[in-house]
This record gives sequence, structure tokens and C-alpha cells, in this order.
Amino acid sequence: MIKIVICGALGRMGREIVEVAMSDPDVEVVGGVEHPDCISSEDLGSALNKKELEGIPLTADLSDLLSDCDVVVEFSGNTTAAVGHAKLTALDRKPIVIGTTGFTQEELGEIKECAGIAPVLYSPNMSLGVNLLFKLVEIAVNVLKDRDFDMEITEIHHRFKKDAPSGTALRLAEIIEKRANIKEKVYCRKGTSPRSEKELGIFALRGGDVVGDHTVYFLGIGERLELTHRATSRRTFAKGAVEAAKWIKDKPVGWYSMFDVLNL
Repeated sequence: MIKIVICGALGRMGREIVEVAMSDPDVEVVGGVEHPDCISSEDLGSALNKKELEGIPLTADLSDLLSDCDVVVEFSGNTTAAVGHAKLTALDRKPIVIGTTGFTQEELGEIKECAGIAPVLYSPNMSLGVNLLFKLVEIAVNVLKDRDFDMEITEIHHRFKKDAPSGTALRLAEIIEKRANIKEKVYCRKGTSPRSEKELGIFALRGGDVVGDHTVYFLGIGERLELTHRATSRRTFAKGAVEAAKWIKDKPVGWYSMFDVLNL
């Protein structure tokens, strides 16, 4: 049995992770962490209206729960809080799975330092399909990078998403940049200039209740290849997060991703 604490337990993703964890016989939710302004009850069961979780603590301070858990799952959606949670978890030598996105390079650097003393798994997207998309994009870039193909990324999310472009889109851009001779990233186009030869366009659309769509375009002369992933439920991300928590429990100190979980 793996005991997990969920940071951001009352958020959209946190609630999904709770549901998936409750249906998994190998996982036990032993606590929840949330912003103090969101806490109306210190009982997670009462806060989520779930009798099965009555008696499970809900707190604004992760340090209250670390002694009782095996793995921390971080989906608070707040990068400052997420960095703090990573540091607290590392000091206690416990593994952490991080699905929060929108980190600055400086914040990511702080989290990577934590991986020097505890296991840290970070992924901007926990779904199986998206991680296969990462691998397929890697293959396509390696084949097409020197064959006169332009590369573009689009992503669509619901109107409430805070960061743009999404962490998944930025990860796709990183994969392309590492393998192709990209000289400039463009996040919006306006004016009369033609597209430059080694340009990578990244475009974010926001609206409605879209869970998450990502497409990478490889545009050649006379043909184009489109690699697309569409998420229709947050449950797919929650399942990935729980699988990641189960996978990382006994892993050695280090920096991990969903590629490691899926053996890609």
C-alpha cells in the first residue's frame, strides 16, 4: 500500500487524483494540502463530501503530513507553493511527483536541486498519450529537420488556465529545439514579414471547457504531417499521476519524468 498526500487536493486536478487513488487498491490518500483561503474544514472527507475520507487531515502546511506519507503528489497549480513543497519533501527524503506547470527557469532550477537529495518526478503532462506524442515528435524532428520542413505548435485549453503557452506546448518546443536548428521562437504573428527559415511558432488558444489539445505541424512543400493529442477528461492525467506515484516510491535519488515511468 502506497500512502500519498495530494497538494492542491480541492482543485480540479486534485479532486480527480483523489477519485483515481480511491479506486486503486494499492493507494491510500492520507492527507491533503490546500491554500488556507480554500480550507473550510480540516477534514478532507468533509471538504470533498466523501465519507470514505472522513478523518483524513486537510491542511495548508505540508510539513504536518510528511511523516505519514510515502509520496507527495503536487498539483497545487501555484509555482511558488510547488517549489516550497518540493523543498520540504526533499528535506524529509520523500519522493515527489510534480504536475504543476508554469515554472520559470529559476524555479525549475530550484526543483532540480531537490533531485540531488530525494527522488523528484516532474512532467508537464502525465497522460500516456501525450508522452507518446513527445516521443513521436522526437522521431519526426530527427527525420525532417534537414528536409525543408517548417515546424509549428498549437494548443487549446479551457478559459481558466493560468499559464500560456501550456507546459506541454513548451515541452514540445524544447524537444524540437534540441534537435532542429531553431533560431527564434514566435508566440504571436502580426505584420507583413514572411516566416523566417528557422522559426518555431507556438500558439495558445483559450476558451470554453477544453481539457487540452496539442498539435505539432511539420509543413513541407506539397505535404504536411500533423501529430495531435486531444484530452477529453482530466481523469487521464490523474491516472498518470497515480501511476507515477506508485512507480517512484522506492526509486533512488534523482530527476525523473513520465518517460521513465512508461519506459519510453
